[in-house]
Amino acid sequence: MVQAIGVFSALLALSGEASAQRNATEAWDPSARDFSSGTPLAPSTPGATGAAGGNSLDSLNKILSASQLSAFDRSIYLSIRAFQLSRLGREAESQKDIAEMGKVLPGNWQVVLSSTMPGLAGSGDRAAALRTLDSALQRKPGDPSLMIAQAQVYMQIADFSRALGLLDTALAAAQTPVERRSAQYYRGLANLNLGNFPQAVDDFGATLADRPNFKSKQAPLLWRYAAQVGARRDARTALTREVGTESLNEWPGPIIRYLIGKGTAGELEVAAETDDAAKRTNGKCPAAFFMGVEALRRGEKQRAREQFQLAQARCPTTSEFNWAASSELKRL
Repeated sequence: MVQAIGVFSALLALSGEASAQRNATEAWDPSARDFSSGTPLAPSTPGATGAAGGNSLDSLNKILSASQLSAFDRSIYLSIRAFQLSRLGREAESQKDIAEMGKVLPGNWQVVLSSTMPGLAGSGDRAAALRTLDSALQRKPGDPSLMIAQAQVYMQIADFSRALGLLDTALAAAQTPVERRSAQYYRGLANLNLGNFPQAVDDFGATLADRPNFKSKQAPLLWRYAAQVGARRDARTALTREVGTESLNEWPGPIIRYLIGKGTAGELEVAAETDDAAKRTNGKCPAAFFMGVEALRRGEKQRAREQFQLAQARCPTTSEFNWAASSELKRL
């Protein structure tokens, strides 16, 4: 069902319900994660990740029968089983697992579900993921994190208009900075894919507010660069100004260095293949995409087409880079 459950470092350290309740909402900010092709939540119980590799229903039942699971881990496995049961057409049992998540992790069960469903949808059964999220929204109507997860799944199937409507609603319902920032980040992606470039520039710009350091600003800065190129604005000058004297040695710094004219395409390719952080997060995927964006800025349409095709090949369908590369190819 899933090739592997990825590592979400901000949550791996959680070992019990109290810490999960305190930190899950803060950690669930897709726009603040490592600049990668997307990683769903992972359980923190030693050995649990390997045990979940198969994710057959029997395996999940066995894992969930264990008494030593933390509340956080149990909530993750319940979300996976709810998805599996929905795939099998056993909706009543799927809804029962969602209800159990609410008992196990009452404050943040919806955050766990919203973080696992987009990755599980990438197995090819988006309909099951959407049904599971619909069931969750029946229990918690209007929850921003669940609507953002729905929008992510719709973007996997290139239904960006529906995703945009969901994200507008999620932003209107957002009550915390994390919810607002995440809704604006994904709305920026929806607008970018729809070709609404000025709106995407504004959305990504809005997500920069309240970020504590340059590292946390890099992903929205790069996406804003792509939107500014689409809007035919001076993207390079704007990005150079934001960088100032910041170090660009850590990934995805080499992408920024290339975009502001301080590095070559060859140097970026080498960094994407050799940098430890880039290797962990499939750095060759965003490198190909942003080389395509830079080719667009220069008016080199054939090179842009080649790079976006390369990004499609390198990036999984759950990745925002895959979506954006596909949309750019349609416009070329």
